[in-house]
Amino acid sequence: MRATYATKCSPTVEAFLGESPLSLFIGGQWLSSKGKKTFRTLDPGSGATLAEVHDAQAEDVDAAVQAARQAFVGSQWAQMDARKRGEYLHRLADLVEAHKETLTEIEALDVGKPRPQAQWDIENFSATLRYYTELALHVSYREPIPVPHHEARTVRHPFGVCGFIFPWNFPFLLAGWGISPALAAGNTIVIKPAEDTPLSTLYLTRLVKEAGIPDGVVNVIPGLGETTGAALARHPGLNRMSFTGSPEVGRIVAEACGRNLVPVKLELGGKGAAVIFDDVDIESTVDKLVGAVTLNTGQVCCTASRWLVQESVYDQFVQCSIDRMKKVHIGYWNDPSTEMGPAVSSKQMDRILGYLEKGRKEGAEVLLEGGKTEVPGKKEGFYIKPAMLAGSAENVAAREEIFGPVPFLLKFGSEDEAFDVVNRSPYGLANSVWSKDLERANRMAERLVAGNSWINAHNVFVHGVPYAGVNLSGMGGGVLGPQTFLDYLREQSVVRPL
Repeated sequence: MRATYATKCSPTVEAFLGESPLSLFIGGQWLSSKGKKTFRTLDPGSGATLAEVHDAQAEDVDAAVQAARQAFVGSQWAQMDARKRGEYLHRLADLVEAHKETLTEIEALDVGKPRPQAQWDIENFSATLRYYTELALHVSYREPIPVPHHEARTVRHPFGVCGFIFPWNFPFLLAGWGISPALAAGNTIVIKPAEDTPLSTLYLTRLVKEAGIPDGVVNVIPGLGETTGAALARHPGLNRMSFTGSPEVGRIVAEACGRNLVPVKLELGGKGAAVIFDDVDIESTVDKLVGAVTLNTGQVCCTASRWLVQESVYDQFVQCSIDRMKKVHIGYWNDPSTEMGPAVSSKQMDRILGYLEKGRKEGAEVLLEGGKTEVPGKKEGFYIKPAMLAGSAENVAAREEIFGPVPFLLKFGSEDEAFDVVNRSPYGLANSVWSKDLERANRMAERLVAGNSWINAHNVFVHGVPYAGVNLSGMGGGVLGPQTFLDYLREQSVVRPL
């Protein structure tokens, strides 16, 4: 089947999409799904079909887990010296960088994000893979335990088969955050990409093959969440599971894993707060926060979606924010002036618009009207305008994750008042504090309940600094830090009485 995308692609991307229906990748082979079922992935910027993709069924999931198990036992991947595994993984990173333009185009098309944002995601994948590949060379896999009358040590081994379910907002970047430590530690993996955005992960399978990574070490099974994702989460052949997505689905995945006693890592949603004190440079702070909340059309779990502004500068801050939000250029991914693309799907667009209406019905003040909009030549795209609401912290739009470019503004007087409002949320992913008084900023950042607190910035991701959530925002360990690598190694005690 030939793709019906509404823009001219590079020859490489056109050829890739032209292979539709795109296949599963199991045991080093590209295969059709059982029953030959497929689903469509769309260009959010035009509404056109990009490709048909084979829809993995339960039998396909089982085949992928079995292939990963065989590779773990028989390919020597798990037994390889970390340096030898690193040769393969650095080669894969090299190939990702060599194909950066192609992957960027695929990611921008499938997610709808502007080209520079998609390119950053691709570059981050390579950086993450290299970070964990190098880290694997410096971790101690055997550590003595000083106890009397015994010779004892801890030995670390890879778990085995690790399952991954990734979301649609950062498909390639989050794949890098998830699979890099698992592979570098010697595990084999099964990836279920989001059905809305599977293309970049499917293209990655070509690079995995070209890098010479043994067959079955990496398996990719695109499909629907309620079938493919559910079958993977409940599969008894897994040794480790990682899910990134909503708390609602996270509970289902955790329950399925719990029945098999499979340890699970959950990276879930958030309702991040930005606490803005009255000594900030208002224009600079507004510019950074507008950039944060419109990044990827607000479809970012850790974005600053609650803006708590100190009373004395509230009115000035609101007006400056409105002026800046109105200037955000909404456009197609390949327009160099585009700052914000479409929502990823009509379902997600309707969710965002629905929250605007629910917030208004509960009494929220509409500071900036949002709503559906159009981009010239792309009338069927899922475009929306940024919006701003204000009012009570109990409003539904202030409490629940909207996952769109919609900050909710709240006034506060004292530091304690801001602390109380922020920590009232059941989420706990990421907050930021904005002030020139660094003593106050640090004090506040440490008091806020979350996995991450940023000062005078938002959405800060540094390799080597752990990123995780608490409460409704996650459990089971985070990503990006050294501990994440250890999460993919099981510990075993070896003891000899003296």
